[in-house]
Amino acid sequence: MATNRTFTMIKPDAVEKGHIGGILNMITEGGFKIVSLKLTQLTVADAQKFYAVHSARPFYGELVEFMSRGPIVAAILEKDNAVEDFRTLIGATNPAEAAEGTIRKKYATSIGENAVHGSDSDENAAIESAFHFAGREQF
Repeated sequence: MATNRTFTMIKPDAVEKGHIGGILNMITEGGFKIVSLKLTQLTVADAQKFYAVHSARPFYGELVEFMSRGPIVAAILEKDNAVEDFRTLIGATNPAEAAEGTIRKKYATSIGENAVHGSDSDENAAIESAFHFAGREQF
């Protein structure tokens, strides 16, 4: 029986700086099981679709440009209370406000380049997972 799942992306800034291994280590040390994982790159159209919920916000264009500028690591994670626990592990969007020991405190450099994405609800975790992984890629 599957437990709760969430979705994450290691963003282009963290990939460019070589932080994939460190971030994945923090994820597994946080008690998460990685059930799907891949290195990929979003096209501009992919990023526009993935972040469509933010399309009316002033930062949308910059977000799309940033998320499509280089490779990302997409992953589905499994753990009881996955969404909430992962949001705690990644920390506040602004790394200056993130708690010590969080991914963003350690690896993010700004609100815009904040190293990782984490789903904000069980529903969005399922939608975001399906966006990045075909059924046969989800274990």
